[in-house]
Amino acid sequence: MTLAEKILAAHTNKKKLSPGEFINVRVNMILANDITAPLAIKEFRRLGVKKVFDPKKIVMVPDHFMPNKDIASAEQAKLVRDFAYEQKILYFEVGRMGIEHVLLPEQGLVLPGDVVIGADSHTCTAGALGAFATGMGSTDIATAMATGDIWMKVPPTIKFVYHGNLQKWVGGKDLILYTIGQIGVDGALYSVMEFVGEAINALSMDGRFTMANMAIEAGAKAGIFHVDSKTLDYVKSRAERPYAIFAPDKSAEYTQIIEYDASAIEPQVALPHSPSNTKPISQVGKIEIHQAVIGSCTNGRLEDLRLTAQILQGRQVHPRVRCIIIPGSQQVFLDALKEGLIEIFIKAGAVVSTPTCGPCLGGHMGVLAAGERCISTTNRNFVGRMGSPQSEVYLSSPAVATASAILGKIASPEEALS
Repeated sequence: MTLAEKILAAHTNKKKLSPGEFINVRVNMILANDITAPLAIKEFRRLGVKKVFDPKKIVMVPDHFMPNKDIASAEQAKLVRDFAYEQKILYFEVGRMGIEHVLLPEQGLVLPGDVVIGADSHTCTAGALGAFATGMGSTDIATAMATGDIWMKVPPTIKFVYHGNLQKWVGGKDLILYTIGQIGVDGALYSVMEFVGEAINALSMDGRFTMANMAIEAGAKAGIFHVDSKTLDYVKSRAERPYAIFAPDKSAEYTQIIEYDASAIEPQVALPHSPSNTKPISQVGKIEIHQAVIGSCTNGRLEDLRLTAQILQGRQVHPRVRCIIIPGSQQVFLDALKEGLIEIFIKAGAVVSTPTCGPCLGGHMGVLAAGERCISTTNRNFVGRMGSPQSEVYLSSPAVATASAILGKIASPEEALS
């Protein structure tokens, strides 16, 4: 069996699984947010069930419109808050919260070998820990809150092998953008993307979270990494319950094995209006921008902010550019503050936000007007994703987004530092 099949089998009553089988799976953690939880709660009530199956295995994180931007978002958050207190489930209030997919790994709530489901497509982020993590609809989440399990079809697995050493300024965001550019937004449809190779071994955990996060942008059911010493170092100070480590069989069958020379990959940019519309930075050309967003569940971790500060240090954001920096959690914010990163950002002319999804989904904290262009470290650049349908969003790593904020046009870090 593959790594994903091993994990799923351990959460069923079967010893062996094959792609295409329909199974019932016990879950370790269920996640919902201020947009998706209200519908799940409504459906949970309709089931007539009084109590959730296990309050310690359900977490609700208000992060999309938080702090509340209007009355409607305040009502949504109140509904979630009231349900969480009633059911005594895990709930992260403003001031203690973060973006859900940054927060859960950071708090040790998702661990290797887990099955994690969330009413948000980027739940697959937790696959960086060697977990099977996937997004589901709110009605499925309602049923899972009542029963503790889900039904699903066992997905096939595609193995992605990245050979060689990464160029300077190339990280997890560039690898996943390059991959999506190669296979398309449906290239891994309802499949598991298993990431391996020397370049993957060299990636930090933050880089791995970024790659797993965007597996859904290739249509994948999940993105997953093998557990190694970096994974164990990350979880050992966070885990407060037992966890299991799985590895694929040597005879595991993959639907495809796709190999790349990672040393040939340069920083990538996804042009409007698809994460698959990628080009290497050397081929992007002169594109002026009005806004740069650095943060989100894709690139709002401490390593991302350190990289941003490294390039911004002693420089200024272009006068025509709004540079918005959003730490992924309160802990990331605090760590960045202690390291002096926030001071660098503010002195450079950037603004720092409370942790929130905010502009990623066109919610608040950076909505675009018609005709505006933004370079962003977020994960989607569909038409109208960040505001006006007449705006444009370009996706990149924090290094490229920061360089672009300085020069007022999409640029490489080398250009900004020269």
